[in-house]
Amino acid sequence: QVQLAESGGGLVQPGGSLTLSCAASGFIASRSTMTWYRQAPGKQRELVARISPGGGSTSYINSVRGRFTISGDNAKNTVYLQMKNLKLEDPAVYICAASWGSSQSWGQGTQVTVSS
Repeated sequence: QVQLAESGGGLVQPGGSLTLSCAASGFIASRSTMTWYRQAPGKQRELVARISPGGGSTSYINSVRGRFTISGDNAKNTVYLQMKNLKLEDPAVYICAASWGSSQSWGQGTQVTVSS
């Protein structure tokens, strides 16, 4: 059964850091396009970061470039989103998604809150 399980969210102060994890099961994450999205209350879901199959290419939205890093651990079948210098505009539910061929799977999300 294909599953994605996010973890690592929490409450941090502005300027703080968090690392989110997306543990995959039922498929091989490194052979898939893995994407982190976020959705804040009242806003549309937006793509935050993406890593290509094999990890050779990554992409980010402008607002997080230089602060967030997406990476994968093949041995753990897990994708990470390292977030530094978190800002007041970053709070949202962060959701992991995987796509391969015509298939796609979504996790439930993990809440990130930034507050002083």
